[in-house]
Amino acid sequence: MSYPWGTDRRFNAYSDYFRKEYGERVQKISINAGFTCPNRDGKVGRGGCTFCDNRAFNPSYDDAHTSVTEQIKKGMEFHKTRYRKATSYLAYFQAFSNTYADLAHLQKLYEEALSVPQVRGIVVGTRPDCVDEEMLDYFAELSKRCHLVLEYGIESMLNNTLLRVNRGHNVEKSRWAVEETARRGIHVGGHFIIGLPGEERSDYLDMAMELADWPLDSVKFHQMQLIKGTAMAREFEKNPEGFPSFAMGDYLELMMEIVELLPPRLVIERIAGEVIPGMGLREGWGIRYDGVLKAFEKLLEENDSWQGKKFIART
Repeated sequence: MSYPWGTDRRFNAYSDYFRKEYGERVQKISINAGFTCPNRDGKVGRGGCTFCDNRAFNPSYDDAHTSVTEQIKKGMEFHKTRYRKATSYLAYFQAFSNTYADLAHLQKLYEEALSVPQVRGIVVGTRPDCVDEEMLDYFAELSKRCHLVLEYGIESMLNNTLLRVNRGHNVEKSRWAVEETARRGIHVGGHFIIGLPGEERSDYLDMAMELADWPLDSVKFHQMQLIKGTAMAREFEKNPEGFPSFAMGDYLELMMEIVELLPPRLVIERIAGEVIPGMGLREGWGIRYDGVLKAFEKLLEENDSWQGKKFIART
């Protein structure tokens, strides 16, 4: 059976999207360009998001003390071993908020990345409150000559949650950034966390239905992972009952319900995340993401489930 996105996989997968677009695997290479965030340096707050420690997911070749070019070259060598089929790459500005600087500095970094052979484009991870009209106009022009994605950390669709985790912006700002980015023809992605304290299953199902109204092109989901040394980890140690804990099977069941409500047009980049071994406060699932993904696809097949199965377009 072929689904609306043109493959027999039961969700609109990111890897398939690139094969259709370019006829080959395209691999992201993470870059740490030395940025910070406005809820760290005092502009809107201090301490950063209570759940965040970038070291928990940055690869070993990420080093803010080396140039963008050097990080890309090291990333290529790393991925030649792990993903031998990759011949083209995206420079993924990942660590912290990668538009949190003046435009001239940003242009220099992005152009350096694009000057490296085999780099097809860039993915810029940032916050909704770290872009403005001038910056988005620049990205609109840049997107005409390379593959460009602005990936916003939206994290939650509840303002109470965003306040609790010291995010420093609200849902309304997230929607503004997504709509203004999409209006300029720029590919826009959103990142969401499943399992933040105070949120329930019904909140995630409401989120899935709400996303139908947002002009997102792609989404990325991560389960809430408590990282040692973070403010949230300290909060958990004082009150563990206030934090939901997902067994892998329960999480995948919830993700199946979410995916069934998502519009078929949305490309799904990830349905779960993983951190560097030893950095998690609670035990993980003991399995790499590839294994989680296989289990998820098996679950979809067993339940005759697919992305958009219960999607209802809003008028």
